[in-house]
Amino acid sequence: MKPIILGIGAAFFFGVTFILNRSMDLSGGSWHWSAALRFFYMVPLLWLIVWMRGNVWPVFQELRERFGIWFLWSTVGFVLFYAPITYAAGFGAAWLVAATWQITIVAGSLLVPFFYETNGGERGERQKIPFKGLGFSVLILAGVALVQVQEADAINGSVWLHVVLPVLIAAIAYPLGNRKMMVVTNKRLDAFQRAFGMTIASLPWWVVLAVVGFVEGGPPTNNQLWQTFLVAISSGVIATVLFFQATDLCANDPVKLAGVEATQSAEIIFVLAGEMWLLSIASPTLLSLFGVLIIMLGMFLHSFYGKREVVPKKSMKLAKIMNKNM
Repeated sequence: MKPIILGIGAAFFFGVTFILNRSMDLSGGSWHWSAALRFFYMVPLLWLIVWMRGNVWPVFQELRERFGIWFLWSTVGFVLFYAPITYAAGFGAAWLVAATWQITIVAGSLLVPFFYETNGGERGERQKIPFKGLGFSVLILAGVALVQVQEADAINGSVWLHVVLPVLIAAIAYPLGNRKMMVVTNKRLDAFQRAFGMTIASLPWWVVLAVVGFVEGGPPTNNQLWQTFLVAISSGVIATVLFFQATDLCANDPVKLAGVEATQSAEIIFVLAGEMWLLSIASPTLLSLFGVLIIMLGMFLHSFYGKREVVPKKSMKLAKIMNKNM
């Protein structure tokens, strides 16, 4: 249950990203700066956290020994995740971006065959798609569709092209990059260290985006500087670390891992509430509220099924030990 709680907490702080990115775009801020500034802020923030825990040196040692791998999967997990998210904010409301982002629930489950089971550091068989958990993910997506069905009627084809396609890329890149770095570090680094290392490894891309933003629109506005700092704190540090900790707790269990990734569906609830409060969007309909209930049901089933699956496995191990002793 702890990974699920951590996942929901991460969803709350991730939700801040969608709202503030949309707010910055409405006020005229460049998406290039919105993306780059978040990671510029994250470097000193994460460094301070890792330094206070006395774990800075192992991160730099890992980066020095395997920088190519770190650069590759940090590009996938951070750059191809966040750059498309901020780009999409310029073409659609936060609810549309957040709703489309929920495809990451299914993407996380479908990525399972690309990874191997590990036992004592040795690579075992390929992991199998948790089809029952995938069914719960589809249920959550059905709830998301109900939440957005009336609003989606007003969306034209151009907006779908500039919102849905970039966010689909982000929804696949984020779990892929995160899981690959979990494999690369093999529990040698904790969630704080991994987030810090991936931020450093992805810095060249954020410098490039900042330069493009400066050439196209000049320096960032004061409002953008402040709001991206809030994004860096809430989403870049708090949410990322909570999510990494949650995935670390169930790294070798595809069903529970899919359940943690499914908690990110709660973002749509938080984003809807936040937009109603801060950006004065219309109140959700009864159909949308019914969709919220379906989302919560799907999250509960993910959690319940993941917890139930662990018990038989432990019982089987205990039975084998008893049989050997008899």
